[in-house]
Amino acid sequence: MSHTKTWYITGASKGMGLSLVRKLLEKGHRVAATSRMIAAFEELNADRDHFLPLEVDLTNERSIAQSVERAIEKFGSLDVVVNNAGYGLGGALEELSAEEIEENFQINFFAVVKVIQHVLPYLRNQHSGHIINISSIAGFAPGLGWSLYSAAKFAVTGLSEALANDLKPLGINVTAVLPGWFRTSFAKPDSIAFSQNQIGDYQFLRTAHQKMDEIDGRQLGDPDKIADVFITLTEAVDPPALLFLGSDAAQRAENKIIHLSEQLRQWKNLSSSTDFKE
Repeated sequence: MSHTKTWYITGASKGMGLSLVRKLLEKGHRVAATSRMIAAFEELNADRDHFLPLEVDLTNERSIAQSVERAIEKFGSLDVVVNNAGYGLGGALEELSAEEIEENFQINFFAVVKVIQHVLPYLRNQHSGHIINISSIAGFAPGLGWSLYSAAKFAVTGLSEALANDLKPLGINVTAVLPGWFRTSFAKPDSIAFSQNQIGDYQFLRTAHQKMDEIDGRQLGDPDKIADVFITLTEAVDPPALLFLGSDAAQRAENKIIHLSEQLRQWKNLSSSTDFKE
């Protein structure tokens, strides 16, 4: 029996997404890959029987719907959907404009929602499938200076956990993947934006942001190992709703859980003080 699957991957022309596409194709899988510009795939010399490049505007619902339809038409089914597109947004909340906030949530969260809404009729009809949403460790344990980005990724994490419950009875699995630092282009300007307006009192955030430059090229995570992880996820009988990817992400999550447990114990009496006393 063949274990190859059909994958639909957003934000697939660079970084983690491109590495995933390359490795999946090497292993014989079929891949529909989206990017804002289809020319971004020109250097990917792939067998077009197994590869479908798609130019998609993830802020446009019709564009998303048409890309899903084209993937189904070419490959006949979808097995795995990976919502990978996204970009970082640094800055204090009061520095960010309404436009900056809207644009970041459109790509990091609402595009995820729209893609899932358009693939679910197909996955429900075949009573199978796996949705993998790329969140971030910042969507569980936020760092300094990324409040809005963290909020968007928290939304992806929460949506994924809730959908894992809702869709399991239909034979559809959902996993939020929360990566730490991977050696991709994510630390570069084309994957990161900063608030145009800057307030002097938040200079300490600029210092925190400089760590992006310091870590670039020395990240722990190897993006070429992600495909094997995702294949393992999709073959698992009971995959997790949350997967922390990278030892740095796992450690940061453990630290957050320890801190949260301590907070629960410290404030337990106050938490229960609102109960009716029978």
